[in-house]
Amino acid sequence: MKTVKDVLEAKGGQVLTVTAGGTVYEALELMAANNVGALVVVEGDKMVGIVSERDYARKVILRGASSLKLRVRSIMSKDVCCTHSQMTVDECMALITEMRCRHLPVIDDDDLVGLVSIGDLVKATLEEKELLINQLKTYITSG
Repeated sequence: MKTVKDVLEAKGGQVLTVTAGGTVYEALELMAANNVGALVVVEGDKMVGIVSERDYARKVILRGASSLKLRVRSIMSKDVCCTHSQMTVDECMALITEMRCRHLPVIDDDDLVGLVSIGDLVKATLEEKELLINQLKTYITSG
């Protein structure tokens, strides 16, 4: 069974972060440049929240605010549910479903090691199921 660590290894790359004092516009530019829907918000070495396209839509666009002036800290989600790299993909999917979130920071030994999205988890699940189907086909046709 795949773990969050497997998902992070398949994704590669670094954890994208933004400072709480940065502008929402800067955060949006970073998301767009990297084709991601969320960023981990940090102050120094500490994770203080997460900011997503959903936060932008609900807390900036719908209020008629300007992303050029607003700071990330004013729209970020502060109560963030996290996971760890040894959690299975199925457990992580259950957590995302229960908590009704789309992104989970991955924390190991108090260190931020990654960020997984529901899309990452669905992709990993589909890959695992496809492998199982192929194994079953091979077993059935070889018998």
